[in-house]
Amino acid sequence: MRLAIGLMSGTSVDGIDAALVRFDTDTRFQALEATYSLPYPDGLRRTLVGLGRAHDAHIGLHEWAALDVAVGEQFAQAANALLQKAAIAPTQVAVLGSHGQTVFHDPRGVRSSLQLGDPNVIAAHTGLTVAADFRRMDIALGGEGAPLVPAFHQATFGSAQPTAVVNIGGIANITQLADIADHVCGFDCGPGNALMDEWASHHTGQPFDAEGALAARGRVLQPLLEAWLADAYFSRPPPKSTGRAQFNSTWLDQRTPGWQQHNAADVQASLCALTARTITEALAPGTEQVLVCGGGTANPVLMRMLGEAALARLGQGVRIETTDRAGLPAQWVEAVAFAWLGLQRLDRRAGNCLPVTGAQRHAVLGGLYEGRPPRT
Repeated sequence: MRLAIGLMSGTSVDGIDAALVRFDTDTRFQALEATYSLPYPDGLRRTLVGLGRAHDAHIGLHEWAALDVAVGEQFAQAANALLQKAAIAPTQVAVLGSHGQTVFHDPRGVRSSLQLGDPNVIAAHTGLTVAADFRRMDIALGGEGAPLVPAFHQATFGSAQPTAVVNIGGIANITQLADIADHVCGFDCGPGNALMDEWASHHTGQPFDAEGALAARGRVLQPLLEAWLADAYFSRPPPKSTGRAQFNSTWLDQRTPGWQQHNAADVQASLCALTARTITEALAPGTEQVLVCGGGTANPVLMRMLGEAALARLGQGVRIETTDRAGLPAQWVEAVAFAWLGLQRLDRRAGNCLPVTGAQRHAVLGGLYEGRPPRT
């Protein structure tokens, strides 16, 4: 058995999830040993959200370098708190896999993806071997660099039943497991929580719509929903990936001028329906089980709409449930996946899935940063 740590902060930018994970010698998930969540300080979060939602954001080199260190220190703090909570010494952990904080992702234009959170800082402050910068090798090989978790989904959730795994973070991504297709298929299918979070923050002052309370008071505005669904991204075939730089309030302004003049609860309900529809319309015909993870599972209105949309598209045979039923708590799937990717890097095994990212070949993803002192 081996222990690994995964650190994840996604497009919702609400904080850092840290997971201590036990794997067997074949890197199969065995148990979630301990977890810890560290919220970002308010000022740092606002800066990161602003960077992530605009490709043309202007930032000086000094500020960029300072942010890289600041995020790295936050990631190290989360890892150290996790080690303390679990009463585990750094020497007992094989590797820490760090996703970092994505602030730029443009695999088709600039052909790069940038994550803040200097892995050298994480390694130095924790004494761990850190694996990081997982996306850019796949992009250098012609891939999207995202999503990276479908290979982990297949290894952990694959079964004889036609199954899809859906992660609803700031962006929603879907993995169609190999038992329903000739190979694993995965891609970013739409905005996830990003648009709902932005609208809820504007109207409630909170970073997200807690328990879907705002959406629950509204009704879906079909003209808005249909105009949003007409965006070419949703019908574009995979491989494809996206982020906050595409799905934000500017996108809503372009698709539906004047949308902000509608009742706030009705807009939130419509944004919720957009997420549910874009997920279900991405599911392969014949899917019988949909395992959902990520922050979106805490929104009962979204989960209800997702169930209704899946029923309408796939019929009575489909079942929607969280990954908790499959043995892995929904909030921690992505952090566990990056612990797994860290072990893949440590063992020099491929971390990318070619039908998912579209890369030219399999590759060892990421770099290693050694926090332990050298042998004397």
